[in-house]
Amino acid sequence: VSPGRCWSFKGHQGQVVIRLPARVHLTAITVQHITKDISPSGTVISAPKDITVFVSLLGMDADGEEESLLGTFTYHVEKEPMQTFPLKNVLLPRAFSYVKLVVKSNWGNPWYTCIYRVQVHGRMENQTD
Repeated sequence: VSPGRCWSFKGHQGQVVIRLPARVHLTAITVQHITKDISPSGTVISAPKDITVFVSLLGMDADGEEESLLGTFTYHVEKEPMQTFPLKNVLLPRAFSYVKLVVKSNWGNPWYTCIYRVQVHGRMENQTD
């Protein structure tokens, strides 16, 4: 993870839809940003703050397919740069193909928000324990 090598978007709100390589029963999501120590400005105000996670089987724009909310959480810049959040509703009876990460705010940067890494955790639909 290097400063500036991130997925960035204009302003403090944005979203990304991730198509998973297989249908997955999701359990958690990990979000990463850089630390103040390696930030050229000495701040991490471009880090995401309030994040919501949705899932869908057919895609986020598919007709008739509703999104399922799996969690709303806060990325804390004073904690570790890589933070894992357990997802709610993990007992949903089906696996999903798409994850939508919605950033509702950042830590104060009015121009842009950066996310350095997103990891999705779970069990593939046909995987046995």
